[in-house]
Amino acid sequence: MAKAQAPMGALLAVLVVLAMSAEVAHGICNLSSDGIRACQPAAAIRNPTDQPSAACCAALAGANLPCLCRYKNAGGVWVRFYKIDINRAMGLPGKCGLALPANC
Repeated sequence: MAKAQAPMGALLAVLVVLAMSAEVAHGICNLSSDGIRACQPAAAIRNPTDQPSAACCAALAGANLPCLCRYKNAGGVWVRFYKIDINRAMGLPGKCGLALPANC
């Protein structure tokens, strides 16, 4: 039985990664993949810009910020797909004059 569970666990892990990949590719929390890309320079791991672009702020203004807070601890996904530093990314709404929820 233990041998059967190991392949099932590996399959489940692959499915979770694929589901997250598809979700990020199409955007999340009303933030499109184009919106994420617009914010990438200001949240980049290397050589970030000082301020987010107008396109980034517009994208964040239309995003579901409480929903995005749930992804705060999923840093690996952001790094892998968009080369984004999650801590910098979480500071972008404030730079755009938007407030994150208090419990974020």
